[in-house]
Amino acid sequence: MRSVLAAVVFLFTASVAAPVIQGAPSVVEAVRTLSEAGSTSVVVDLSAPAPYKLFALDNPRRVVLDLADTVLTDSVQLPRAHGPVLAVRSGVQPGGTLRLVIETTLDDEPRAMAVAPSGKEGHRIIIDLASADAPRTVTAKHAPKNGTRDVVIAIDAGHGGKDPGAIGHGGTQEKRVVLEIARELAGRIDREPGMRAVLIRDGDYYIAHRERIRRARAAKADMFLSIHADALRDRDVAGASVYVLSERGATDEAARWLAERENAADLRGGVSLSDKDDMLATVLLDLSQSANISASMQAAERILDSFGSVVPVRKSRVQQAGFLVLKSPDIPSMLIETAYITNAADERRLRSDAQRGKLAGAIVEGVQSYFTRNPPEGTRFAELRRLASAD
Repeated sequence: MRSVLAAVVFLFTASVAAPVIQGAPSVVEAVRTLSEAGSTSVVVDLSAPAPYKLFALDNPRRVVLDLADTVLTDSVQLPRAHGPVLAVRSGVQPGGTLRLVIETTLDDEPRAMAVAPSGKEGHRIIIDLASADAPRTVTAKHAPKNGTRDVVIAIDAGHGGKDPGAIGHGGTQEKRVVLEIARELAGRIDREPGMRAVLIRDGDYYIAHRERIRRARAAKADMFLSIHADALRDRDVAGASVYVLSERGATDEAARWLAERENAADLRGGVSLSDKDDMLATVLLDLSQSANISASMQAAERILDSFGSVVPVRKSRVQQAGFLVLKSPDIPSMLIETAYITNAADERRLRSDAQRGKLAGAIVEGVQSYFTRNPPEGTRFAELRRLASAD
């Protein structure tokens, strides 16, 4: 995740909100530009959700947002030129589609995310002008800009104690096998230069989901891996899969963070929500969560690719869901379903030291691949990349 939350956020907002027009499903109420170090976004405030399409054109470079059944009134002021945004203009397409055109100096592929109302903020579409393939590194406030600190990987063995998780037909308990995988994974990570593991639980006891997130944040983790073994009534279903947080799950969590922000810890980059007004706090959290999901997706794809050569894969693409344990807004997080414990062959694999070792090795390979490509500042990964560039 890029350092989405840096020292300065530049806002352009409409001075007068657009009146709601009878018969129009959605009205653009404001268009604003957000800029900070390494990140530029355009936010479109709407009176109601609107179907949209985003694409880019070249010569000159333009990012185009088409909003179906949407109007823009004369009272809305479009942002002036700022940073990589050269101009923002609007037009009406056949069928009542509103087109917003952003002229930019950035060549990266843009992304857009629809955000549901939270706090005093209404419906929004946030257009991130940076590439989804650009390095998405975590810059924690404790990390020096230069140095060779280890990246910290929080490993969460699911369930535990009073919660056994799923149970295989051979009697294998999920809580026990995922703890063994977590311990094996931690040992392998600790043997790799530039990486350090933190076990969220290292015994047979239960930890609430939010406490697991709190422990990862307290450890200043650069990544959070929750290890599980799936279950289904259908005993024929087998293989591994990887999940990251869904946008709906992020929206639900944002409301909680905003409601509790007076007591919330700072987000990464050292930016606190407690001294921000509702609008700015909401936008900062939206940007953090959006970039965090993108970083989580990239890391999960690397791990899923590593699985392909060592264990059966149930779902070949990264899945998204609203799992509570994935809801840290600024730590790339994923839930790894290592196998289906209800499948006889998968259950045997989970009980095998050798197979658990292969699983752990594949996860380490994926994690290394991600941090090699996306090294957080101040880490050994970043230093090695700097030295390679110098050569």
